[in-house]
Amino acid sequence: MTTLSDFSANTLSGQEQDLAAYAGKVVLVVNTASKCGLTPQFEGLETLYEKYVAEGLVVLGFPCNQFASQDPGTSDEIGEFCTKNYGVTFPMFEKIDVNGKDTHPLYKWLKSEQGGMLSMIKWNFTKFLIGRDGTVIERYAPTTSPESIAGDIEKALATIV
Repeated sequence: MTTLSDFSANTLSGQEQDLAAYAGKVVLVVNTASKCGLTPQFEGLETLYEKYVAEGLVVLGFPCNQFASQDPGTSDEIGEFCTKNYGVTFPMFEKIDVNGKDTHPLYKWLKSEQGGMLSMIKWNFTKFLIGRDGTVIERYAPTTSPESIAGDIEKALATIV
């Protein structure tokens, strides 16, 4: 069975990060953008991260420029923007594709686990909640506020693997 631990991605600094480093944690994977109407969700994502990190939550941000070119910057520019404007301290990764022929393997897997008629990522800030066992629990629409999924996160954090 495939889990989050089977993937890796490059951090904003260009270092390859094995996602197995997050094994046993509850992970919220989000495709982000710096110039989107939903960009203020960074604040809610950071709030969730700060509130639950000690209990085992990790938020992973994956910038994507596939939706109306809303994240055109370099990795350095994206990192600076997220830190300066939203105080982001959760892990952020290099820009990736979430749809199309160059879809990152992580997103191919996420969409296969929570796809069906929703197999394409529709917009920035689509969220995937992954349990401590590394499997996908739920997929949330871009407009779903981070605050509104706190209950699902708490439930996942309470699960013993």
